[in-house]
Amino acid sequence: MRRPAAARLIAALLLLVGLAGLTAGAGCGDEQEADAGALRVMASATFLADIAQNVAGDRFTVESLVPRDADLHAFEPTPRDLAAVDEADLFILNGGGLEAALEDTLRTAAADTTFVVASDGITPREPQPGEPLDGSEEGREGETDPHFWLDPTLVAAYVENIRDAFVAADPEGRPEYAANADAYIAELESLDTWIRDRVATLPREDRLLVMNHMSHGYFADRYGLRIVGAVIPSIASGESPTAKQLAALTETIRREGVRAIFVELDENPELAAQIAAETGIVVVDDLRDHSLSEPGGGAATYIEMMKYDTERIVDGLK
Repeated sequence: MRRPAAARLIAALLLLVGLAGLTAGAGCGDEQEADAGALRVMASATFLADIAQNVAGDRFTVESLVPRDADLHAFEPTPRDLAAVDEADLFILNGGGLEAALEDTLRTAAADTTFVVASDGITPREPQPGEPLDGSEEGREGETDPHFWLDPTLVAAYVENIRDAFVAADPEGRPEYAANADAYIAELESLDTWIRDRVATLPREDRLLVMNHMSHGYFADRYGLRIVGAVIPSIASGESPTAKQLAALTETIRREGVRAIFVELDENPELAAQIAAETGIVVVDDLRDHSLSEPGGGAATYIEMMKYDTERIVDGLK
């Protein structure tokens, strides 16, 4: 017996839906298989993850262990964090001691993960005469300054190291990684010019930096600023200054005519605020340095972060 036309139509539609489902399922499986073959890459900090993502392009997503707006120096990984690092193919570190004890913890927990030191091959700077840590009686010799990325020209070495690590892990992606790296290095060169032009708007006598801790040496070297002091005269932000050091800094600020003290967003600004109140200068307490903002927050990428900090520094010294 022949089925009514309406029944035949419904049957045909159900058959088409079933075939579409099978096709979609097959496509989903292919996509999952492709995703499964992609590199799994993590970085210690958001700015590093962004730099690496520019090299990776569309081949995979680079994740950051330390989330946005978090303090890298105070971060303690959870068991889930350690498991994620252990499952990664590559883990990107800044190096130079930035990650400190965190690096030891990660390497122990993820023995099979390949660790990539982005700053490998960069020679650390020597403190300039008159800076904290210059070998004077109050200085602390032997500390390595890991803040290489605050000079964009040094980040070109980060890009090359990351590119080489990606190529070693995924040789088929060599052309894409090479092209992405070249394009991003060109962006870094443009950033370097932009920062130089912004700092050049300041009279030379006003290009004096007092930081909360010794973080901007490479930035100062590159762009013609002079570091005349730090609230915490150390590379690490967790140290405590002595009363003698704070008194000496106050005297330096008055003698040199310093206009501002600069503090990172995740640092305690109380000591800087006390010194500023005594000397009549301002505190700029929202530099980012190594913590990107959320999208739309003005510092969502490494390049945006560098422009954001440069604007805060230039405005603070005017």
